[in-house]
Amino acid sequence: MSDMSLATPRAYRRPSTRRIQVLALLTALVAGLILLTLSCGRGCLAPGDVFAALTGAPGADASFVVSELRLPRAVLGLVAGLSFGLGGVAFQVMLRNPLASPDIIGISASAGAAAVFAIVILSVDGWLVSLIAVVAGLGVALLIWTLSARRGAAGARLILIGIGISAMLDSITSYVLLEAPAWDRAEALRWLTGSLNGAQLTQAIPVAGALLIFGGLLAFTARDLEALRLGDDTAQALGVRADGTRLRVTLAAVGLVAIATAATGPIAFVAFLSGPIAARLLPGAKGLLLGAALVGAFLVIAGDFVGQFLLPARLPVGVVTGAVGAPFLLYLIIRANKNGGTL
Repeated sequence: MSDMSLATPRAYRRPSTRRIQVLALLTALVAGLILLTLSCGRGCLAPGDVFAALTGAPGADASFVVSELRLPRAVLGLVAGLSFGLGGVAFQVMLRNPLASPDIIGISASAGAAAVFAIVILSVDGWLVSLIAVVAGLGVALLIWTLSARRGAAGARLILIGIGISAMLDSITSYVLLEAPAWDRAEALRWLTGSLNGAQLTQAIPVAGALLIFGGLLAFTARDLEALRLGDDTAQALGVRADGTRLRVTLAAVGLVAIATAATGPIAFVAFLSGPIAARLLPGAKGLLLGAALVGAFLVIAGDFVGQFLLPARLPVGVVTGAVGAPFLLYLIIRANKNGGTL
């Protein structure tokens, strides 16, 4: 009896200790990557020079390079990656399917189609493109929810409807690009690729605001979201209103992904990859939201650094994450067929 009483606390402490260690390691990796991106580019700077530039020390030679070029890129990559990772895993946990990410079910496609339409047809740029992309993402999410909500928003039905709408939107985007003038086509393609080029700190402000608001909503709903992983019947037995929880999670996840997409373009597969990677690092539900957000930030910042400095040609971050994400998608499809599609 005494052996059981001693063993039980250790059994409970072990997952908690692992969770803390993994989250601390992910945080350290993201912080290290940010320092790397601030220090290294076409030329490398000592950490002391970076610190002097960030604090505005008089006579800091690297002030312009660090504060005006590298810092905005790193900050935008950080908040966008956190948003993509958090929004993506919220969808996947809610629908109990690793394929249920905004990349797959049409949220990113709707923002992309709206942005291309705004650039090519309406001839607008800047914040208006971002606003139109956000509104389109929210509108398409509402449409998918409405079409799938018969007798409750079933996960498989929502995913299939989202895939169909995504295919339709991709065809519209292709047609608009085909008919677009060369200059507008180049601008639209740059946006569709997903890139941190030309990043400004002002672009990161709405993304950071969305992260605070919608991330807080997801944190508040985390226990109910965890219950949904057990199935609707079990969740309702635990006192969780499944449809209400799904609606809150959908609004928060779409808000995160749409606003991040409006700032950077649809960076491929970050929302899709973050949850499954975090789930393997953090067995169990606790810590998964934060873990996926940190993985998303790591993927965006690392992908941007690799695309800019470690390849023969400079490539946008969306190209790098797309090259990594495509084979991972095939792996998850094969794995989902074997174990029923759990995260």
